[in-house]
Amino acid sequence: MNDDFVYVDALVPGVRWDAKYATWDNFTGKPVDGYLANRIVGTRALCVALAQVREKAASLGFGLLLWDCYRPRRAVDSFLRWSQQPEDGQTKQRHYPNIARPEILEKGYVATQSGHSRGGAVDLTLYHLATGELAPMGGGHDLMDPISGHRARGITPIESKNRALLRSLMEDCGFDRYDCEWWHYTLKREPYPDVYFDFPIT
Repeated sequence: MNDDFVYVDALVPGVRWDAKYATWDNFTGKPVDGYLANRIVGTRALCVALAQVREKAASLGFGLLLWDCYRPRRAVDSFLRWSQQPEDGQTKQRHYPNIARPEILEKGYVATQSGHSRGGAVDLTLYHLATGELAPMGGGHDLMDPISGHRARGITPIESKNRALLRSLMEDCGFDRYDCEWWHYTLKREPYPDVYFDFPIT
């Protein structure tokens, strides 16, 4: 692992994580290439910014749950291969109910080169510190549907409020949002804006 990459929980104590792509609980339906351990990795710069987010969120009664940060290039390649395979229906209803597999690229839900591979992007949500329950956001991680966009209609007022809170926390601490996915943010000042890494997460 590059010396500038670390396990996020080591530098941001108190964060929870569930590395979806290291498990069977993701849109491909199985662990993804390059994810050999259920840990979240990111650059030190990303960790510094996330520590600020965690502190601000805690003052409001919320914690951070991370789903993904650094993503090996081989994982992105496996997403592209998966998108071209015949539909088996295994994860469609939960993750892409209204589009076909190849459309996940066309509609911007998966990129041929992911900002995650630069170590400066993060997928996350909020949870209530008092109960441990996830804050309702109007759809889960990797729901590839217009409802996941920041301008989506059809979500409840509390879901809209929680999305806005997460967005405010992240943007105040140096992140840019991705309009199609309420959970995805990228560090504005990435240390490696033009480098796509491929070391596995172990």
